[in-house]
Amino acid sequence: MAPPTCQFISTGGTIAMKIDPAGNAPVPALSGDDLLASVPGLQRIATLRVNNLFNLPSDYMGPEQWVALHRAVEEALAQEEVAGVIVSHGTDTLEETAWFLDLTIASEKPVVLSGAQRNASEPDYDGPRNLLNAARVCVAPDACGRGAMVVLNNQINAAREVTKSHTSDVEAFKSGDFGVLGTVDDDRVVFARAPLRRQHIPLVGVLPSVAIVSMYGGADGSMIRCAASSGVKGIVVQALGWGNVSLAMYEAIHEAIDAGVAVVISTRVPNGRVRPIYGFTGGGKTLKDVGAVFADNLSPQKARILLMLSLQTQKSTASLQSLFDR
Repeated sequence: MAPPTCQFISTGGTIAMKIDPAGNAPVPALSGDDLLASVPGLQRIATLRVNNLFNLPSDYMGPEQWVALHRAVEEALAQEEVAGVIVSHGTDTLEETAWFLDLTIASEKPVVLSGAQRNASEPDYDGPRNLLNAARVCVAPDACGRGAMVVLNNQINAAREVTKSHTSDVEAFKSGDFGVLGTVDDDRVVFARAPLRRQHIPLVGVLPSVAIVSMYGGADGSMIRCAASSGVKGIVVQALGWGNVSLAMYEAIHEAIDAGVAVVISTRVPNGRVRPIYGFTGGGKTLKDVGAVFADNLSPQKARILLMLSLQTQKSTASLQSLFDR
């Protein structure tokens, strides 16, 4: 019996890099076909169709590439014989691409993203093992209905929760308070839970521009004003703690909201929700009172993606807040 068919979409990243002798540094070098050829036994797991969509460092990935990738994934999943999609991707923005696909792909078929922390010239290159495990997850019956997943280092993480937590370790991707969805053991794929906080937001037009501005000790609000004057439709504030900012930042946020810019409050703290608790000027409650939206437990980069998608159709604070609360 032939193994299931999966679409493999190669987008580049460290997994597709090798050391360039001229510069003595890793650069894009491998196609999707090259990547699959490096994985022993893969053909016994799945029949993979290759789409060499990009060969980019993931630092170059953004809304234009996300939309193109979304279309490629959606087109593949619409084919009855395709069991799921595997995307090879650089790790720097892997969590953003995974979250974008999780929000915009309606199919129940698995979408599995993977990459590598070490390039293909290194003796302990982790790419082949990660790709083999991604294929095993993609064809696993229990993988259906779990949205976009990130598979590296024998671990399966949900798109909403996962983040890159270390610059170089092979076990770089963590899911904070909630932990992994499951593991890829030598004998089988084991799922321990399902991601429950999922929603679908279709692509309906050009994604609006949204900026991220950080709060830090002494922040004067000038970056908020700069972003608002540049014409962005939304700003995500990487606030402190539960979602608090300085007086100067509060004043700039108030001005931006009055000017019609949607402002979402996230936090630089890795775990936990933002909430409108504190009543000092610049505290979360005062930000909510002037019309800011709270990002729940989404990181600034993931809050930005949800805001971009939401602003396609939603404008009111209440409607935006309802999407962040789901």
